[in-house]
Amino acid sequence: MAHTQLAAAPGHPFYERLNAVLDAEGFDRFVEQRCAEFYAPRFGRPSLTPGIYFRSLLIGYFEGIGAERGIAWRLADSLALRRFVGIALDENTPDHSTISRTRRLIDVETHAAVFAWVLDVLSRRGLIVGKRVAIDATTLEANAAMRSIVRRDTGASYNEFLTGLAKASGIETPTREDLARLDRKRKKRTSNKEWKSPVDEDARVAKMKDGRTHLAHKAEHAVDLDSGAVLAVTLQAADQGDTTTLDETLIAAGNAVAELVVARAESRASKTKINLRGIEELVADKGYLSGAVLKRVKSYGVRSYIPEKQQKGRRRWHGKAEEQRATYENRRRVRGNYGKSLLKRRGELVERSFAHCYETGAMRRCHLRGQENILKRQLIHVGGFNLSLILRKMLGAGTPRELKNRAGRLVLRLFLWVSGQNRLNGAAESRTSERIEEGGSDAFQLSSMLEVLEFSYLHHGLLALLSHGLPTTVSYSP
Repeated sequence: MAHTQLAAAPGHPFYERLNAVLDAEGFDRFVEQRCAEFYAPRFGRPSLTPGIYFRSLLIGYFEGIGAERGIAWRLADSLALRRFVGIALDENTPDHSTISRTRRLIDVETHAAVFAWVLDVLSRRGLIVGKRVAIDATTLEANAAMRSIVRRDTGASYNEFLTGLAKASGIETPTREDLARLDRKRKKRTSNKEWKSPVDEDARVAKMKDGRTHLAHKAEHAVDLDSGAVLAVTLQAADQGDTTTLDETLIAAGNAVAELVVARAESRASKTKINLRGIEELVADKGYLSGAVLKRVKSYGVRSYIPEKQQKGRRRWHGKAEEQRATYENRRRVRGNYGKSLLKRRGELVERSFAHCYETGAMRRCHLRGQENILKRQLIHVGGFNLSLILRKMLGAGTPRELKNRAGRLVLRLFLWVSGQNRLNGAAESRTSERIEEGGSDAFQLSSMLEVLEFSYLHHGLLALLSHGLPTTVSYSP
């Protein structure tokens, strides 16, 4: 059968609008130029085009799929997603191994360039300001088990290490209970200086948000407080403190804003709202507070809004005049009304980006190993979150699920409104019948005309909703 005889599948309204945005901005042309060096001109296995590859990773965010196997299966199962990535019905969808190999071939810098391209699109549409930035971090569960950790010096497993300790203490044939008893008496049992994962050496032992101890990575976001867009995302070792990783994320966000300022000067776009002075204000939580951090942030020309922890006694500032000045200035700003409003907005927007990217976006647990591989997925994943801001402005929803839920709520509101109108009409019928008896048939004709107009407006409203891809199971009972 010729492919021209195959029935064309209707596209999903959300992905159709997303493809329209990508096509209008020249997405495929951009990624093909950036990825040309990774493709051989004549030889090699059948390749996956850059446009299909990056769209496949975007599906992971919009559909809430963390693993590349799940992305490949969902792409093969959905006709709407086939249409989104541009695969005909007579063509095979990419296998998960093809997606994985393409990811390994394309370097991190190219994935970062795609993320920067998304920021440029948001800037031209007036969705990035870049003046006020909030930074926060969260932990991602690594694709490695605690039971598999080994010693950094000898390479012995945890059970082998405990068995050696038991024999050294005089127990020749230790049982499992003996090993557990001996392990409970030890202090700092799983220090990252002594233990590592043999399958993912970048993973570190850390405490997760729910209190569990697991091998993990640390993701850090820099969020624009005026629009909610993520300006920079970095992946750090989970055992590094917030005061250590702040500078890298802040510098990455500053470079991103500077590139947007240069692009604005070259293009002279009218809708852009980017701040020409770059980042001027930094907002963070208590974990980022230290005198050295406040001093460095001030040296960058950025005003800090970081709340302080409760401390016992008075601090000693001997030989730390600059840190003292920066601390007092930060304290005064935090206590003001403007500082309190910034901290409240930080808790709203930064946590929202974590919830969308890692909870509903299904990347709280990593399915890849190594920071480089995880960062590649993370850059495109967070890029999908930034693209959802454009779709939310156009459609009122940033994901297909949100569009479906909004549509359902709209139909429910319409149903409740019709039910309320029916109750009002029932109450008015008694009054109308009395007026008909008094006024004759003219009042009855006017009431009938109003009912016909009401049904007509409702009918056209439902047709307009259904034309935007809503469920077709809505019925109306006059």
